[in-house]
Amino acid sequence: MRTLVTYYSLTGNTRMVAEAIFEALPKPKELKPLTEVESVEGYGLVFIGFPVHSHSVPYRVEHFLKNLPPGQKTALFLTHGSIPGTRLSREALEQALILAGKTRILGTFACRGKVSNQAMEVLGKSPEHELWTEMAVTASTHPDKNDLEDARTFARWIISLASQ
Repeated sequence: MRTLVTYYSLTGNTRMVAEAIFEALPKPKELKPLTEVESVEGYGLVFIGFPVHSHSVPYRVEHFLKNLPPGQKTALFLTHGSIPGTRLSREALEQALILAGKTRILGTFACRGKVSNQAMEVLGKSPEHELWTEMAVTASTHPDKNDLEDARTFARWIISLASQ
């Protein structure tokens, strides 16, 4: 089964996770930034990764998810600055699942990622983002080696599901 790992990444966090997933996959496989993917035709499985932006799916990823063919075997992965398990860390994933609803979602993976200094400066000035900014500071060492190993494990699990 030919597999594509594609990602949208601004800070490099999601790219690092994409590369870890890619390492764990059997051939034939391809790794491409989302901006270089013209079609998913011919891929038996597609991993799609993105960072959470303002608790949401970035527009470019939203458009990509909406245009996936029905029944396409898909796995989603994302990076975020929030504490795992909080509403803030789940909102974008829930949105992505709705956007990719016509595909066959085999699984999802989320891990923390360092938030850019620019985003921290802007959001740190806003009283309504004060708690989130405090959470985001604790993500500064992520994705770490454990996150990347978890991503590899996720990839192997998805491959086993896709093969059934």
